Amino acid sequence: MCRFKQIIAPLYFDLQYIPDILNCYTKYVKYLQDDYAVDFDIFRSCPNFWVITDYSDKFMGFVFLDNFTGNGNSNFGAEITVCFDKKAWGSFVRYSGKIFLKYCFDTFGFYKIKALIFPDNFRVKTLLKQVGFEYETTLPDETLRGGKLQDIEVYSIKRNYYYKSEVNYD
Repeated sequence: MCRFKQIIAPLYFDLQYIPDILNCYTKYVKYLQDDYAVDFDIFRSCPNFWVITDYSDKFMGFVFLDNFTGNGNSNFGAEITVCFDKKAWGSFVRYSGKIFLKYCFDTFGFYKIKALIFPDNFRVKTLLKQVGFEYETTLPDETLRGGKLQDIEVYSIKRNYYYKSEVNYD
């Protein structure tokens, strides 16, 4: 149902997806960045950036990890950022989210993955809860967005969610 294509710049970069990535980013930028973000700096986390496609290689969105925590021997966690084109909303997003999170826990050995979102991003809140994230806290007046103070909500999912419960990937 979905594929994740890792972007490793400058060694490898599949240029066919750049217009799709930029188009998707531009549509949803108000949910992705605050006033301090650098425009189109979404590739800053290379090589921890993936394009998400369906099996026919049709662009569906992107995901990246940044702000890794841990030490030189092991990773504790990271923050996840996702952006899906509208055509992917629904079951595709839920399915690919579960697959990607399991990949992150298995590959990076994370204990915890966090998502920081603006409170008005109700679609992402719903998605996060559907794939197992739990609300942790609200950081009041954490940043500026549109020149106004902006709260940030923190959600997280822990490794044991995937390994102590039955997670259905279908």
